Amino acid sequence: MNDTLNKKPITLTKLNNMKTQGEKIACITAYDASFARVVDNAGADIVLVGDSLGMVIQGKKTTIPVKIEDMIYHSRIVASALQYSFLITDMPFMSFYTPEIALENASKLMQDGDAQMIKLEGNKSQLNIIEKLSQSDIPICAHIGLRPQSVHKIGGYKVHGKSDEEASLLLKEAIMIEELGADMILIECVSSSTAKILNQEIKIPIIGIGAGPDVDGQILVLYDILGITSGVSPKFVKNYMKDNNSIDQAIKSYIKEVKNKEYPAPEHCF
Repeated sequence: MNDTLNKKPITLTKLNNMKTQGEKIACITAYDASFARVVDNAGADIVLVGDSLGMVIQGKKTTIPVKIEDMIYHSRIVASALQYSFLITDMPFMSFYTPEIALENASKLMQDGDAQMIKLEGNKSQLNIIEKLSQSDIPICAHIGLRPQSVHKIGGYKVHGKSDEEASLLLKEAIMIEELGADMILIECVSSSTAKILNQEIKIPIIGIGAGPDVDGQILVLYDILGITSGVSPKFVKNYMKDNNSIDQAIKSYIKEVKNKEYPAPEHCF
């Protein structure tokens, strides 16, 4: 059953209104047309074509080997199946290391990959890039906290914002990112207390993954929701296939729990 029939497609204006009104934003990844159609029909507000495809689709150990051509291809085929959800596409490793290269690749993702917004793993070192893209009317989601593309530099996967100093730095980054024109922020593996502070201080929508309940929306990797990811699952992952009889039901259950503020539960938080 299609839960989005006769509903208007999600826009950035709608997402901003959802934040203002306190309505939770349900987000999920997709990498192909078939799954994108299921996710769209289930009523996901945002579909992210994540560079996580490097691991779940290509079988790589990290997201780092993913190329801009991969992202354009997967973005385009996901976009072909969406009627309701808002489409965000990741900029992969080293695709935005100067403002000029970032602008070129972001343009490709929107023109050839049909993305409605691009996401980049940005902190204070990418502020000039965020500003350049914003000035070119490219919608931007900045990804802070744990940044998988920097995993080798930061020494592995770990929780951010646990100390007062770390929390202060994250807040300063988020404020600068917002001031320079970002339209959304995704925070990954951030302590719940710090995420709550960020959400109170930042006016644009904040989407969390492993960042507790007090943010505007949640996102999970589709394959994690379906319980088919190999290896050890992060603490924030919930397998929705355990209590559902179909992929469609599992995805709808996830969206419902996000909307009803049932996910994430305390056991999923840092």
